Amino acid sequence: MDLNSASTVVLQVLTQATSQDTAVLKPAEEQLKQWETQPGFYSVLLNIFTNHSLDINVRWLAVLYFKHGIDRYWRRVAPHALSEEEKSTLRAGLITNFNEPINQIATQIAVLIAKVARLDCPRQWPELIPTLIESVKVQDDLRQHRALLTFYHVTKTLASKRLAADRKLFYDLASGIYNFACSLWNHHTDTFLQQISSGSEAAILNSLERTLLSLKVLRKLTVNGFVEPHKNMEVMGFLHGIFERLKQFLECSRNIGTDNVCRDRLEKTIILFTKVLLDFLDQHPFSFTPLIQRSLEFSVSYVFTEVGEGVTFERFIVQCMNLIKMIVKNYAYKPSKNFEDSSPETLEAHKIKMAFFTYPTLTEICRRLVSHYFLLTEEELTMWEEDPEGFTVEETGGDSWKYSLRPCTEVLFIDIFHEYNQTLTPVLLEMMQTLQGPTNVEDMNALLIKDAVYNAVGLAAYELFDSVDFDQWFKNQLLPELQVIHNRYKPLRRRVIWLIGQWISVKFKSDLRPMLYEAICNLLQDQDLVVRIETATTLKLTVDDFEFRTDQFLPYLETMFTLLFQLLQQVTECDTKMHVLHVLSCVIERVNMQIRPYVGCLVQYLPLLWKQSEEHNMLRCAILTTLIHLVQGLGADSKNLYPFLLPVIQLSTDVSQPPHVYLLEDGLELWLVTLENSPCITPELLRVFQNMSPLLELSSENLRTCFKIINGYIFLSSTEFLQTYAVGLCQSFCELLKEITTEGQVQVLKVVENALKVNPVLGPQMFQPILPSVFRGIIEGERYPVVMSTYLGVMGRVLLQNTSFFSSLLNEMAHKFNQEMDQLLGNMIEMWVDRMDNITQPERRKLSALALLSLLPSDNRHTSKGLYAIVFTDSSSGKF
Repeated sequence: MDLNSASTVVLQVLTQATSQDTAVLKPAEEQLKQWETQPGFYSVLLNIFTNHSLDINVRWLAVLYFKHGIDRYWRRVAPHALSEEEKSTLRAGLITNFNEPINQIATQIAVLIAKVARLDCPRQWPELIPTLIESVKVQDDLRQHRALLTFYHVTKTLASKRLAADRKLFYDLASGIYNFACSLWNHHTDTFLQQISSGSEAAILNSLERTLLSLKVLRKLTVNGFVEPHKNMEVMGFLHGIFERLKQFLECSRNIGTDNVCRDRLEKTIILFTKVLLDFLDQHPFSFTPLIQRSLEFSVSYVFTEVGEGVTFERFIVQCMNLIKMIVKNYAYKPSKNFEDSSPETLEAHKIKMAFFTYPTLTEICRRLVSHYFLLTEEELTMWEEDPEGFTVEETGGDSWKYSLRPCTEVLFIDIFHEYNQTLTPVLLEMMQTLQGPTNVEDMNALLIKDAVYNAVGLAAYELFDSVDFDQWFKNQLLPELQVIHNRYKPLRRRVIWLIGQWISVKFKSDLRPMLYEAICNLLQDQDLVVRIETATTLKLTVDDFEFRTDQFLPYLETMFTLLFQLLQQVTECDTKMHVLHVLSCVIERVNMQIRPYVGCLVQYLPLLWKQSEEHNMLRCAILTTLIHLVQGLGADSKNLYPFLLPVIQLSTDVSQPPHVYLLEDGLELWLVTLENSPCITPELLRVFQNMSPLLELSSENLRTCFKIINGYIFLSSTEFLQTYAVGLCQSFCELLKEITTEGQVQVLKVVENALKVNPVLGPQMFQPILPSVFRGIIEGERYPVVMSTYLGVMGRVLLQNTSFFSSLLNEMAHKFNQEMDQLLGNMIEMWVDRMDNITQPERRKLSALALLSLLPSDNRHTSKGLYAIVFTDSSSGKF
């Protein structure tokens, strides 16, 4: 492609490719796709996206096509690979100028340079890193920033390579440039700290952006660039210096407003400091040992003392807590039970931990976690009032749950309590003791403190097993609190029923369950929606517990099921409906057929809910799960659900419908359960089987369930089913047997064997194309015992139950093997006798014996000889 003549044409086509008119867009895309493999095309793209006078959208598209071209054609072994000459020209052009004015395009250029660096640096591109280092030193702000941006993306990409040779190259690179990277970061950091008090907002943002990028480079070099980083003074000096820098940046937050770009960038930089420490601890736990003491002192002071007041923010607190948690839980820092078996590094780290976590420190952390971080905030209480379902979803793990402060504090509490339970158990018991008796409903702070302490007792349930008489506490303290109906007491009603759910599988007498069921019935009628939803959760935990007794539960079943159904109707959020449906499913599963008198309302409601949830596939999955348990509970009566049930199965298992991606697994399970509980086949149920052939073609992990479904049809109505679907099914099986695993082959043959067993007349005829391969497998001595055993089972069925068909099959195979029928039969029997020990199931051994003995009247000498051998051998060993 000639650059001069092609540039105008390519530019014109790229312009058309940015059009919103599909009539213009589609031909342009096709033309660009054809040019992808043309020599010189990427040189033209480079000239276009580096020409700042052209339209931004056109330049953006040129960058994207260039980037995709690197992925497809840059490697030497790629089809239509770029020539070495063109690649050399492109590499030089990419780093000629770092002056891209548009941020988004600059980022894309940095990314594509990093992609090339991953493949070519340093061997084919030794000048890249020196060029970047020189470019970040220039005084021009734009060039400096773009070079630094590129430097970061190149470092990030090279650090991600995992082959040993690539790791060695990155180690060499890190050793060579680490000192420069540290100096660069310190320079930009000092510049920012000087400007924070006197510079303009633009200057502050400018220096802060460079501080952030240089720190990102240092993070990759520090974490991934050294085998034993603790032996490098520069690395350890940088890491030790992080804490002082963090203090400086946190203090800077006092001088920056809470709602501007600078504040956002400052917080990102502070978080990046903590990420360096967390990543380094994760990758190099023993190299982190000299930092344990300082990390704990810093984190605890800012999170659990007044030092952090006014300067910390939520995500920083989360990161500090994660740092404490990782040190506490780190396996490398835990000595063996026999201290002498532990490494010196482990013992040193353990010693530092033990010296830090003294009784006063642990006590303060525990009390602060419970009395400060566990308290429900004003924001949470407002959300409870204004959006109770949203509050419940957040509390039980919504999309943002794992990034928020509350779950982080709870996980830290659990980990510290588990690690230091002997120290902390008396502290928590003392906090419990001070809260005995009812709490004044007018004292909201006291109610929230009790809520927090109960939260801690629930989280530490397993650790408190020997220290709390939960049965007495339930009767004397918790049960009365559940009976306080005042509106301001609802946080405690919700917390108490949650607390009981945490202890139900830990320590709760079976005799007390009726009292709990009575309380649950009352709470499911509570005026507050959050309390009712939490109660439903505890009910699920109760019925799921291994000590659950149906006889104790049955007196409350009707009331609970009715109230749960009302709750299902009342809630509106998809997540909440799924949760309540799950509780209903658990109840139905545990009581099984006892549910029959009470499901009428649910059966009538589910079709409406299914229709309403058309855009919510996860809710439909929950409906399918409920239907599975409902069908099992109704048994043969589930036939009355077919007008709703069968279309649901049809849709869920139809691979041509997009929802099958979400619904298929549960849909197949529902299909199987429906067959297992069907009293007879119906035309509609038979018609659903049309979905099976595409499912078998998928060869997915659901094949086992598919085979069970096929067996269900065979046992339910073999004649009608085989006459309708056997031909197509046999074709699918023949295709499957060519590519399926050994286990899959056995499953296919078991289906065939079941068809022969249930219908000895139609079965052999319908699956006739498969039987020659079975016969051949026996003659040739299939090497897998489990497959050979199944072959013998299939052939035994044919021989014993349909002699005439066996004779025709023998005749057909004799022609294929070019042998006499008598000789072929004798060979088969000899192999059968030789492989009898492959058959482990008693039923199959009996089948083989009966099948072979059915040939005893034969005057064939090969047959007689083989049968004599099997009778003589097995009778003497006592196997028959």
